[in-house]
Amino acid sequence: MNIHLDWAGVLTGQPAEWILSGFLTTIWVTVVGIVLATVLTVLLLALRLAGGALGRRAVALWVSLFRNTPLLVQLLFWYFAAWNLLPLGFRQYVNDDHAFSILPGNVWWFTPEFLSSAWALGLFTAAFLVEEIQTGLHAVAKGQIEAAKSQGFSELALFRWVLLPQGLRNAWQPVVGQYLNLMKLSSLATGIGFAELTYQTRQIESYNAHALEAFAVGSVLYLLLGLVMSLLFNAPVWWRAARQERALAYREVQDDR
Repeated sequence: MNIHLDWAGVLTGQPAEWILSGFLTTIWVTVVGIVLATVLTVLLLALRLAGGALGRRAVALWVSLFRNTPLLVQLLFWYFAAWNLLPLGFRQYVNDDHAFSILPGNVWWFTPEFLSSAWALGLFTAAFLVEEIQTGLHAVAKGQIEAAKSQGFSELALFRWVLLPQGLRNAWQPVVGQYLNLMKLSSLATGIGFAELTYQTRQIESYNAHALEAFAVGSVLYLLLGLVMSLLFNAPVWWRAARQERALAYREVQDDR
């Protein structure tokens, strides 16, 4: 069977605009989701460490709830159920057009679809980040913790200045993996009609039946975005390692003299 690929049917005209719009939307919801997940993770870790037994139980319940339910179910819940519980006036305000809602690339963020998607992605990812970073916290030398306590550090100060920086460094690679996973999981938001990259590729399939070309382009864009994110997140680590290697080499040269 001969397969004729018509790339012009995807990379030109209306389909190309859809692809670009979906790609930019995926980037923005990924950025917002990462920021939200990071803030929630820091708050949950602080609650677990300084909130006593009640705080630890609350975080354990949070992690168990969001880690053990499918993300698609959570997306459907926030969009179709929880959204309708909000005050009617607020929902009407969100559905109106607002100039501040337009992000670079003509991406509208102040919409039910964008807000529900970013919220669900942030909550879901935070539940995993808490455990990843907690493992990194356990790797911090106990001598440093005891030294900080002997200096009069409170639980929150100990977390802010001693545990979090070192724990984050210890768990950085798993954290980056969760950020990349958030980007890929954003494709599930097509289930609530969110016009991200997967949604737009499916729209091209319905528009001109160029399913193979559309999904091939979409896959390449996801791959490129993942590679760029990996480079950006790992650049500080590589830079620090290179600086340490240069410092070590310099000391060796000085010792030889």
